[in-house]
Amino acid sequence: MARWLGIAGGNGAMAIGFAAYGAHGLAPQAAALVERASQFQLLHAVALLALARMGGEGGRLLSSARILMVVGVVAFSGSLYLKALGLTLPLPMITPFGGITLLLSWLLLVIAGFSKEWI
Repeated sequence: MARWLGIAGGNGAMAIGFAAYGAHGLAPQAAALVERASQFQLLHAVALLALARMGGEGGRLLSSARILMVVGVVAFSGSLYLKALGLTLPLPMITPFGGITLLLSWLLLVIAGFSKEWI
């Protein structure tokens, strides 16, 4: 649980830091990318915080959802941060990959909510 709490806190702090930087230090088009990335990152930091609170409950489904959420945030928000800073993306199509990964993490939570593993 402590590791996931730390990951959630780190994501929240990074989202707030990037949001402040985007609001005060970037051109409008880049600031819009940072705003979107930080919103997604902060939202998922809160979700990770809730999942961390559950600890080991939920078994493999929740564990997989947590991992997919972190991968999705790194890919989606990270790629938008790189674009905003004018850097080249390491992989083509990494932003949509991150979005799909985030979507899959939420779908695993839906499955966990209705599965016998969770009940």
